[in-house]
Amino acid sequence: MSLSQAQKKAFRSIGHHLDPVVTVSENGLSEGVLAELDRALTDHELIKIKLALAERDDRTAMLDELVAESGAERVQTIGKVALLYRHNPRVNPKLSNIKRFEEHHGRR
Repeated sequence: MSLSQAQKKAFRSIGHHLDPVVTVSENGLSEGVLAELDRALTDHELIKIKLALAERDDRTAMLDELVAESGAERVQTIGKVALLYRHNPRVNPKLSNIKRFEEHHGRR
């Protein structure tokens, strides 16, 4: 599933206020990092991750691998921070960053 430009714009607006919940360091993608990424995407759908890698090419390669492994879609990347989205049809509305934003702003 590919996000439309309107969806990406809305998600960037929501993501602006989020803090990174997963950090990937020079150690790379361990099973623990992938498990935490999967849990965060399942619970929140829209998350920020921090790529604590010095080289831009390394960050790009790591992000490509994270997206492929998680089944998420990249919404935005700014510097060392990326915004990822993965739809969860059975998401808990109290945990989903998207559902909470919609409820808080009166959208459904």
